[in-house]
Amino acid sequence: MSDDLAVIYVVDDDDSVRASLQSLLEEVGWRVTAFASALEFLRYPRRAVPSCLILDLSLPDLNGLELQRRLARHRNAVPIIFITGHGDIPTTVQAMKAGAVEFLTKPFGAGILLDAVDGAIERSRTSLDQHADLQALQERHRRLSRREREVMALVVQGQLNKQVGGELGITEITVKSHRGRVMRKMQARSLADLVNMASRLRVMPAAV
Repeated sequence: MSDDLAVIYVVDDDDSVRASLQSLLEEVGWRVTAFASALEFLRYPRRAVPSCLILDLSLPDLNGLELQRRLARHRNAVPIIFITGHGDIPTTVQAMKAGAVEFLTKPFGAGILLDAVDGAIERSRTSLDQHADLQALQERHRRLSRREREVMALVVQGQLNKQVGGELGITEITVKSHRGRVMRKMQARSLADLVNMASRLRVMPAAV
């Protein structure tokens, strides 16, 4: 099922294959943007919407695996469905290990491709949602005062209010006050919730 916001990118240097893929995808309601080369695709400004890339393995400039490596450097890299007319097992393994959603050898059925697209878009949507959640969490953490961040860092290590106070040179009552504000500002429902947030923010020491 198509998503009104989602977009499918197709990169294939074969005009007929590119047109055929675009036609098939648009017939079932997907929005499609097609390119004849990897460099064309890299120059195109992509929006932060659910998306996937149907990518030919053999291309005239960067090949599919090289493009995959470049995209992997970016957060929320677009999920890739590889297509090829001469796939081999080592290449397939390499592509899948690097995070490809699917590796299809031509000719393949329309249903197989559409199922792969559905899965890739769902993966992209989940990744975007997680990234948005993390950004919101980072923003809440930035809004804490310096002292609140210090209290939070010690609390999530498992230190009691008295221990936190001793470490920071403040009273236990003051620690409780800071701790309460941390919980409210971070929107943490419990200490376990706060610990999980600290882990996602990577503000916990490695030994914890």
